[in-house]
Amino acid sequence: MTELPVVPANSEKETKIRKPDWLRVKLPIGESYKHVRGLVDNHKLHTICESGNCPNMGECWGAGTATFMILGNTCTRSCGFCAVATGRPDPVDWDEPQRVAEAIHLMKVKHAVITSVDRDELPDGGSIIWHNTIRAVKSLNPETTLETLIPDFKGKKEDIGRVIDAAPEVVSHNIETVERLTRQVRIQARYWRSMEVIRTLKEGGMRTKSGIMLGLGETREEVIQTIKDLKENGCDVITIGQYLQPTKKHLPVQRFVHPDEFAEYQELGYAIGLDYIESGPLVRSSYHSEKHVFAGLGRKEWERKKAAVQA
Repeated sequence: MTELPVVPANSEKETKIRKPDWLRVKLPIGESYKHVRGLVDNHKLHTICESGNCPNMGECWGAGTATFMILGNTCTRSCGFCAVATGRPDPVDWDEPQRVAEAIHLMKVKHAVITSVDRDELPDGGSIIWHNTIRAVKSLNPETTLETLIPDFKGKKEDIGRVIDAAPEVVSHNIETVERLTRQVRIQARYWRSMEVIRTLKEGGMRTKSGIMLGLGETREEVIQTIKDLKENGCDVITIGQYLQPTKKHLPVQRFVHPDEFAEYQELGYAIGLDYIESGPLVRSSYHSEKHVFAGLGRKEWERKKAAVQA
């Protein structure tokens, strides 16, 4: 098994925190990986797998799945944790929704994930392209379930409503960190605005999901409070993973969280009534996302939702 080398998490001027053994991952190899790579390149698509330096890319692409990133690969925000490029984005590509739908069709996946950069310069925040992409994917892939990982659209309910109207099976919006660290980690975002986005999605009938990163300086009590806040605002599914510094220009890792602590948060989340929690060092928003569509629901509710998806 080939493993990535262990590298320092922080810059040379800071105390070096070396990655523990549980954060080693496989290098991307295999025919399925090559197939997904070919589809992404041939259809001129962007993926958060590449742009976000995801540690699970080898596993997911090797299984024939990828998380597509629409609205280009340049973000108008400059979050302290994110590897996606920041700057002036290219004009909107109105043919992109069909290309994404065709790629998903060629991959023959049963579950697909789509995300996007923030497009704060657009009057609609990119929500029209979001709506068109969801509709195109569903039209060409009627048996494929779909998760959408959306930006906050500055909290504008009209823009959020376009996603709700397109009716993906899961809508995710990541809170990313605890309230105290939000201004530092998500510079242009707001903790309670994101909570309101999740509440709006839930009130619109969506199955809701969010994600948290650990290792940025948060306390145990703050993590627990964030989980409770998400639950109280209508979140059904939560993913919790370890933050990994993408470059020396980004926020440094304050600590590597032990797997036992991740397990503790998972147990706590179930205790307060969440439907499903994916919690572990290498967990990312779209990791094992096919499990998040129906997992945690009662049998009758699961059958009802499955029938609705296939209708």
